[in-house]
Amino acid sequence: MRVTVVGAGVVGTMHAWQAVERGHEVVQIEREAEARGASLRNFGQIWVSGRAGGEELDTALRARELWEEIGARVPALGFRPNGSLTPVRGDLELAVAEAAVARPDAAARGYKLLAPDEARAVNPALRGQFDAALYCERDAAVEPRTAQLALRAELLKSPRYTFLPGREVREVVGEHTVRDDRGDTHAGDAVILCTGAWLGGLVRELAGPDLPVRRVRLQMMQTAPLGEALTTSVADADSFRYYPAYASPALDELNARQPQPATAADHRMQLLMVQRADGGLTIGDTHEYEHPFAFDTLEEPYEHLTGVVESLLGRPLPAIRRRWAGVYAQCTDTTRVVHRQRVRENVWLVTGPGGRGMTCSPAIAETTANELGW
Repeated sequence: MRVTVVGAGVVGTMHAWQAVERGHEVVQIEREAEARGASLRNFGQIWVSGRAGGEELDTALRARELWEEIGARVPALGFRPNGSLTPVRGDLELAVAEAAVARPDAAARGYKLLAPDEARAVNPALRGQFDAALYCERDAAVEPRTAQLALRAELLKSPRYTFLPGREVREVVGEHTVRDDRGDTHAGDAVILCTGAWLGGLVRELAGPDLPVRRVRLQMMQTAPLGEALTTSVADADSFRYYPAYASPALDELNARQPQPATAADHRMQLLMVQRADGGLTIGDTHEYEHPFAFDTLEEPYEHLTGVVESLLGRPLPAIRRRWAGVYAQCTDTTRVVHRQRVRENVWLVTGPGGRGMTCSPAIAETTANELGW
């Protein structure tokens, strides 16, 4: 079988990986020289802890297994099973963490509630004051800015894989052929469109105007090296408000009695933080849903995040080296892991994983491959 994959972000690249692994020929087409979207502008987290129970958690756990398997073959991914800690303060936040640990799927997530000294034994960099910390052993991380490059370098070792950058697919011709903006056609037995947040143009033409996917904008930043190891990913208790795994009467009580600070509420914020291979910290994030998106970044969210991080580390944050904004595609029904739609006889659109894209992409691609009988 010959498979054409359109898009070289992490979802597209994992589809190419699945097809090559199963013995098929793959042509992967990317409109940029390299992917520049949400696949690079994220934390690199393999984030199991906050996923909704059921299909979403099952997908994340399967993806976690696949990331570890692929990471063993491709060390340049920077895969590390670092786990995560979410420090909590006060009885209201503690009650939400306790409710999470009481979930029937808590063991599958690797949840444990740690006392402050136990949390610092796991991550000594957390010198700030807190009352307990929710630990998730199954969380992991990769290096987002280089993961696609590392995967592609491995794919290029196969004679069955071809990468065509700098070409925008403009048209689907017949049942399984695409034409790019250079006028070249690429025929195959299946076409997989993994176009990320690019939802106009050809995608709208094929899927129609009522595609149940929206675009979401975020702001993030990265620091200079911390000078010590941050041995786990770190979240703050505002992540309880954002991730579905933490829904409970205790969370309702937290929201009612202890609302977010104004800046965090206005920008729908949580803290997520991961240390990069160079020692710097990737820190975020915000969520903007209403179009048109701002074209600039705002300082108030960065100031808020800096304060939260410094309170957990108990020390000043290193200098900020980079700030950026990104946009990802999310299903409007956020209980859905991904939108997978056959838009022509042998053409499928796979988009809308939202903030789950980096986490779930290997399992999303595996499911596509299984459903299509690869």
